[in-house]
Amino acid sequence: MATAYGADTRDRDRPGHGHGHGEHVPAKHFLPTALRAPFEARAWRELGYVLLGLPIGVALFCLSVTMVSLGLGLLITFLGIPVLAAALMVCRGFGAVERARARGLLKLDIADPAPVRGRTGGLMSWVGAVLRSGVSWRHLLYSVLHMPWATFSFTVAVTFWSYGWAAFTYPLWRWVFPAFVGVDGIQLYGDATHQVYLDSFAEVTATCALGLALVLVTPWIVRGLVSVDRLMVLGLLGPSRLATRVSELESDRGVVVDTAAADLRRIERDLHDGAQARLVALAMDLGLAKEKLTADPEAAARMVDEAHGEVKIALQELRDLARGIHPAVLTDRGLDAALSAIASRCTVPVDVEVDLADRPAQAIEGIAYFTVSELLQNVSKHARATRASVDVWRTAGRLMLQVTDNGQGGAHARAGGGLAGLAERLDAVDGVLVVDSPAAGPTTITAELPWRG
Repeated sequence: MATAYGADTRDRDRPGHGHGHGEHVPAKHFLPTALRAPFEARAWRELGYVLLGLPIGVALFCLSVTMVSLGLGLLITFLGIPVLAAALMVCRGFGAVERARARGLLKLDIADPAPVRGRTGGLMSWVGAVLRSGVSWRHLLYSVLHMPWATFSFTVAVTFWSYGWAAFTYPLWRWVFPAFVGVDGIQLYGDATHQVYLDSFAEVTATCALGLALVLVTPWIVRGLVSVDRLMVLGLLGPSRLATRVSELESDRGVVVDTAAADLRRIERDLHDGAQARLVALAMDLGLAKEKLTADPEAAARMVDEAHGEVKIALQELRDLARGIHPAVLTDRGLDAALSAIASRCTVPVDVEVDLADRPAQAIEGIAYFTVSELLQNVSKHARATRASVDVWRTAGRLMLQVTDNGQGGAHARAGGGLAGLAERLDAVDGVLVVDSPAAGPTTITAELPWRG
């Protein structure tokens, strides 16, 4: 059966694709993560994020609180409303800076919220849209909450980093700057007559060990601090969950419409090039047979016999086409019987295991049937396998499909390929397609669908 995304749903290794052609392979590290952490780029990016957070947080807090207070104070007059809207827009401007800072230093994937648009395009319409926008007020809340947190995280990060590296490198700067640490060592406490210095080998070693411990643990402390910043940026500066969901639904609707249009074009092409062409030829043959019926009955009989064979082939093509759309066995007996019928037509032996107490929604059943049909078709065409299996089960309100073969492997979902098309079909109904196919095989493709569409 042809697919709306192209007949080749399994994209095998070929020059320029897959492993060994420009693919980035992570370098092997010989040091444990705990020892590498202080020297990794991520640790210094996160420290830079914390250090920049304090001045930005103070500036944002001062501007937003001042302007909002001024706007609230002027609400008794007409000027208070535009001043308050301007304060919210200042917060949104700082929010754009914070999102860019989080993307650059924390590698945080966060989308920009929708811009403010007035209904009529006038100034007062724009002011009203700003004041009605929940995103604007969340930006204001961020400006108020971020400053005290930035102060706390700045203090903790700078303290741990400075004390850790100072203690760890104490022997170096004790030797370079002896005047600052006394003749024999660093003065810990005391006065002019009672002084304590780090002057023995054991004390210096213990100081270095303590400093090393602080150096190793500080990146993880800073990582914990910036995790709070991540939550604040995602929760307060990103688009609302409702807006994100609406955008996802609009995208999914586009995929569904495109998929339906592609299916209709495929059906029209199959009818036009297959059964319709055969039926036209059949009508012409029957017309010729009718003309020869009196003049040459034997030739007419042969032509009728040939037409009878063409009718059988046309009926088979129509059955195959109907089976590809939504087979009757799927409607009447469910996935178990329908998938067993697909497996019986596969060129390699296929074990089918369906463990379902009841049936999912009809639309989900149809997508599951189509997915397994395409995957088994590609096992037949491209996998070079000797065995395959299909497992279907339900878990936590989701329908799970898994197709496995012992073929050559190397399948991957490249952009524009068949597997990517299947993934888009599943994503349109909140489903997921996962491909696990090492170069030497075996291949396991798992699909997850909602139980109810």
